[in-house]
Amino acid sequence: MTSAHQRRDFMRLAASSLATAALAPEAFAQTLRQAMSLPANNRTGSIQDVEHIVILMQENRSFDHYFGSMRGVRGFGDPRPVTLTSGKPVWYQPNGNSYLLPFRPAGDNLGLQYLEGTPHGWGDSHAAWNHGRYDQWASAKGSNTMTYLTRKDIPYHYQLADAFTVCDAYHCSVMGPTDPNRYYMWTGWTGNDGRGGGPVISNAEVGYDWSTYPEVLERAGVSWKIYQDVGTGLDAAGYWGWTDDPFIGNYGDNSLLYFHQYQNALPGSPLYEKARTGTNISQGGTLFDVLKQDIAKGSLPQVSWVVAPEAYSEHANWPANYGAWYIDQVIKALTADPVLWSKTALFVTYDENDGLFDHMVPPFAPYSKQSGASTVSTAGEFYNAGAAQPGPYGLGVRVPMIVVSPWSRGGWVCSQVFDHTSLIRFIEKRFGSQYAIADTNTSLWRRTVCGDLTAAFNFTKPNEDAKPLQLPDTKGYYPPDFVRHNSLVPVPPTKQTMPLQEPGVKRARALPYELGVLGRMQSSDKSMALEFHNTGRAGVSFYVNSPLRSDGPWVYTVEAGRKLSDSIPAASPAAQNYDFSVHGPNGFLCQFKGRVPSSTSPASAEISYRYDVASNSVLLTLMNPGSSELRLRIANRYDGQGPHTVSVPAGKSVQDVWNLEDSHGWYDISVSDARDDSYQRRIAGHLENGRPSISDPALGTS
Repeated sequence: MTSAHQRRDFMRLAASSLATAALAPEAFAQTLRQAMSLPANNRTGSIQDVEHIVILMQENRSFDHYFGSMRGVRGFGDPRPVTLTSGKPVWYQPNGNSYLLPFRPAGDNLGLQYLEGTPHGWGDSHAAWNHGRYDQWASAKGSNTMTYLTRKDIPYHYQLADAFTVCDAYHCSVMGPTDPNRYYMWTGWTGNDGRGGGPVISNAEVGYDWSTYPEVLERAGVSWKIYQDVGTGLDAAGYWGWTDDPFIGNYGDNSLLYFHQYQNALPGSPLYEKARTGTNISQGGTLFDVLKQDIAKGSLPQVSWVVAPEAYSEHANWPANYGAWYIDQVIKALTADPVLWSKTALFVTYDENDGLFDHMVPPFAPYSKQSGASTVSTAGEFYNAGAAQPGPYGLGVRVPMIVVSPWSRGGWVCSQVFDHTSLIRFIEKRFGSQYAIADTNTSLWRRTVCGDLTAAFNFTKPNEDAKPLQLPDTKGYYPPDFVRHNSLVPVPPTKQTMPLQEPGVKRARALPYELGVLGRMQSSDKSMALEFHNTGRAGVSFYVNSPLRSDGPWVYTVEAGRKLSDSIPAASPAAQNYDFSVHGPNGFLCQFKGRVPSSTSPASAEISYRYDVASNSVLLTLMNPGSSELRLRIANRYDGQGPHTVSVPAGKSVQDVWNLEDSHGWYDISVSDARDDSYQRRIAGHLENGRPSISDPALGTS
């Protein structure tokens, strides 16, 4: 495909896909059509218009497993994936003498199949992560790790994301199982300081004593509640919500019940009444009776958590579309009262990824001088407290997050980095100016790298997107029987191909990032000197790797308004070439390739760049430190004009300006040297100007 044709295709896809696809009215539920058209509370034009926060955390799905093939998100069509030490993109997971690619299991109606689960403990998760090399998924998790579903399989999830805002950089908090991740959601950490029974990296559930965020809310006077089914009793036989019947109870997913202060709470006390009560459908009624009653009475709390029984949790071995039915019932209950819905933000997310693969290497804190550096304290982010393998707690793998509210409708993507502590941060942001609800558990590093989810909302003009959209009817997803069926065991295809991502873009929320990395190969010690700049409004984690080295990767955390420098040897002393890539959020990439300099080799060009937000441009400065003229070839993937050549006189510098108006701020600029085919400098990403944009037009193209 020529660059001119490519650019025209980018813009055509952008124009055609910014509007949500029109589907036949009979395919949708009338309730949701009304919900999408209801105006948002816009009294202040700020987060203060949110009066109810509802969090529905489901189970065990990775982002790529659900949404890797969705248009407009960083999925299977990612044009700038991490490269493994094998030299192949991250999807080519080593598998014996070959590799394993993502694959859709054979069969029909996969959304109602009981897919076999995968290992998802601390040890196997860190083995797959492999010190950040991210190349042991098949060996640590088995072949099922690479399975994925499509719009055909889970249409409700896709259309819910298309109707509202999907976050494609939302991570679970821990490289490990359910409970530690839910502890992060409810408490900000997993007892990382070793007190109160922590740190907890497994589903031990033996009872803990550190502080929880609902207790902070209670002391401050912020109303809260857990919506769940009691099953056979929330403390039956000490199992705190577990039951042999997967269609009742809470599957043990109300992790507050593993804390002694809740276990010892007496009837009538706030912790008992708000965390240890619920429906009892084994005695009659429905799973949503208490939620519906509170809505009807006008007593929905300011903060609520909804916990599903096992069969509806979307856990592996249970159909994804049983979960779609459950999510739909929650949304219908909330939208039954238009006034309440106009003031409600619902977050639909997943506690962890099971053992399911996702291609985005999660940010993690540098834990030694050899692993990188940070401008902010990384205390509390590294586990080394027991017999289990030492390692970073997280961030964990990307999981789906759909922000469903009157302020987040319209088919958007938000690509700021978040994790489960971002939910606490959102509650803080909303109610912190009125109440003393500060979370003291979440680490400073995590607060620096992860946002507070406000970027996913349009509080100033939310009703511009008030359109009568609808979602598919989920009646067919209600269990036809109440039986646990045998699991479908996926078999990888004999002929592997990389899965396709839907073409087109989504509207993209403005992000707080403005990043730059400068790199220079030093002839004195044959090392790559890297300088990380963060001139944006949010902290960031940079990931650096090299396919020519056996060590690494390296990670660098840089706070907003700060910079950080380091140097990494090119490779072994005898190495002739170097190759370093620096990845950041929202497709940011800087790449430095070339020959290791010697005393006789000519000087290579040095490249720097800066953003001119006012003119929506990237300004390259091309420097020639040598004694002879350089001819540099420069190309931008998102520009239809093709490459051009710039001559840089000896000892001089030349500026090359790239206007990004036509590409909506996206750039992928490479610089090569006509006399040295090994030399390349590449910078790619998105120029943020504080305004909404579109998702990366290169996603889903070939």
